[in-house]
Amino acid sequence: MAKLFSDSWMQSFADKWNADTEMTTSLGVEKFSAVIGFGCKGDSSPVGIVDVSNGEVIYAGDYRGQELDWDMRADVDAWKEWLTEGFGFDKLGISVASGKLQFTKGDYRQMIRNPNMAKPFLRHFELMKGLDTEFAR
Repeated sequence: MAKLFSDSWMQSFADKWNADTEMTTSLGVEKFSAVIGFGCKGDSSPVGIVDVSNGEVIYAGDYRGQELDWDMRADVDAWKEWLTEGFGFDKLGISVASGKLQFTKGDYRQMIRNPNMAKPFLRHFELMKGLDTEFAR
């Protein structure tokens, strides 16, 4: 069991992402490339990142000062809820509006307006859900 957003957890997430043709195909069509950070509210920086090039993760691991295109933060309890119970469009709007999910970088509204981007965004939560995660900080 790996700690949420640890180097080994992020690498397992990347393996699932790259093996999932639903993710790689949708994002590849969009030529999606971005560095995405993940962490908890109150942290000065994200804990882990994925670097995506044309829909495939080319680096996953610890955050080491890389320039971010997206940075998502939530409390550990929120991550635990979403990665055990699931996360869909119904939770997205409520979570962002209430501040439960924060985008410290990136415009989630622009992303959800494009079905080829919104579907993979929600899918990445499903991929995370399949990881054996220790929810501790």
